[in-house]
Amino acid sequence: MISRITHQSVQQQTLANLQRNLTAMSALQSQLSSGKRVTVASDDPAVANDMMRLRGEQAALSRQQRSTADADAWLSTVDNALAGTSSALRSARDLLVRSGSGALGPQAREALATELEGVRDALLDQANTSYLGRQVFAGTSATPAFDRTSYAYSGVPAGQDETPEVLRQISAGSTVRVDSDGAAVFGTGDDSVFKLLDDAAETLRTGGDATQHLGALDTRISAVTTEISAIGARHARVLEAKDAVADAQAALKSRLSAVEDVDLAEAILDLQMQEVAYQGALGATARVLQPTLLDFLR
Repeated sequence: MISRITHQSVQQQTLANLQRNLTAMSALQSQLSSGKRVTVASDDPAVANDMMRLRGEQAALSRQQRSTADADAWLSTVDNALAGTSSALRSARDLLVRSGSGALGPQAREALATELEGVRDALLDQANTSYLGRQVFAGTSATPAFDRTSYAYSGVPAGQDETPEVLRQISAGSTVRVDSDGAAVFGTGDDSVFKLLDDAAETLRTGGDATQHLGALDTRISAVTTEISAIGARHARVLEAKDAVADAQAALKSRLSAVEDVDLAEAILDLQMQEVAYQGALGATARVLQPTLLDFLR
């Protein structure tokens, strides 16, 4: 039995084929204009899933990058403050050594005492260093680390025994402390380096031997040197983590590009081939559907 093929069925089939060709051309043009292989998840669910996973990793790396950059800034601030502190303490030591010459008159002693008080004020400025409004030597305290009159330390909250640590995450499972314990570096109250310099200045003014304070000052210098070493070690970890994040971001960007970016040369070639196929389909359609109603009436 021979099945009957009507002009209507030929027309419907031809239009369906033309529509498929147009759909394919539209998809290729969309890829070329956007530069992406997938614009909606239905284009390729597997690729879309990979893209979402990689973008999630990218977001996590961006958060880690911000955290390491913040840690770098904190530790740089602390490091600079400690460098200034070390320099000031060595200046104070030189002044105390000069005071032991034994040939100083009242005016010279007063001058040295005034210089020691200037060093004390400079140390207070360093001890109250802040970063983005946060005290770098007072943990989570919002007030200056040291009172400029009583030298009281604000870094230990009421009910606690030590300064809370300010931490930053530098990798998936690693954090680093980015502040410094001001109480350990400068001391507190009457046991602080500020009170020590006050006492040395008073000793000079009363005619006493200010070199008796050298031992206590050397202890503070040693504490600052130890903290500088600790901050340097932490800073080195942060810088390594910062470089690792940058490398991971570059690698992830390459992987994401390989998954979602269209191969322009291949897409252009496919579009040209699709255009040829479409033109061929149009030509074939024109030949098949040439008969008109007048041809049947004849």
